[in-house]
Amino acid sequence: MIRKLTDQDHQQVLAFLSEEPSINLFIIGDIEAFGYDSEFQELWGEFDETDDIKAVLLRFYQSFIPYAKGEFDLDGFISLITQYEQPIQLSGKTEIVEKFEATGELNLGRKQTTFFAECLTDEHLCSSRSTTGLEIKKAGIEDVDQIIELRSTIEEFHMTDDARNMLVKAMETGTGRTYYTAEKGVITACVSTTAENSLSAMIVGVCTRKEKRRQGLATEIMQKLFKDVLDEGKTLCLFYDNPEAGRIYKRLGFKDIGMWTMYRG
Repeated sequence: MIRKLTDQDHQQVLAFLSEEPSINLFIIGDIEAFGYDSEFQELWGEFDETDDIKAVLLRFYQSFIPYAKGEFDLDGFISLITQYEQPIQLSGKTEIVEKFEATGELNLGRKQTTFFAECLTDEHLCSSRSTTGLEIKKAGIEDVDQIIELRSTIEEFHMTDDARNMLVKAMETGTGRTYYTAEKGVITACVSTTAENSLSAMIVGVCTRKEKRRQGLATEIMQKLFKDVLDEGKTLCLFYDNPEAGRIYKRLGFKDIGMWTMYRG
């Protein structure tokens, strides 16, 4: 049986998701930040005959994330997703979301499969002393437009219509932060977190202006951001598909824990 989840299900849902806390970072973070009853977010759960959770489906705006530890009602989840305007965005653990692709019933768009990695310790981080001489600042709402403009110049990024709104909401709710460097008032590089929750944070939006690349700006920002988040007792997660970026992340203490697939409608 699939039904919409409510506050009364919270402890059971959190226990289910926490068995793989890094993989479920987005779902856990969104639940902690926005709960079970908002205009832009909904959650459904599939329960077995003993009322134990078998699977969870999150809708965040037009993005959907399913999670299950075994077999689940794929057709039931698809019927929920198709009630919303297509195309949608779908992402999650590769072996789960590829089941949706196989049916051919959803307009999923471009597929991207990446490595999923996590970092549990700051032992590989250097001292926080700057090597570039530039101050690393934490972004505020006043910096959002510049951050979005910089991200839009990165070919590998897939900017959505609600990207600005989501960045503002992350800052306002504490579910995300962005650190950056700037020269003459222009942001030159930035790194962000998203889906921050009580246990973990996802690293996203690592970018540098083309003319400022290979100067170590993004790596220096990551050193600062990683240390601050880890000092708060949280686990860091990220996904990557660029081998060069993967080598940098692994030097900073990340280890691969699985694969993550995203479909961009």
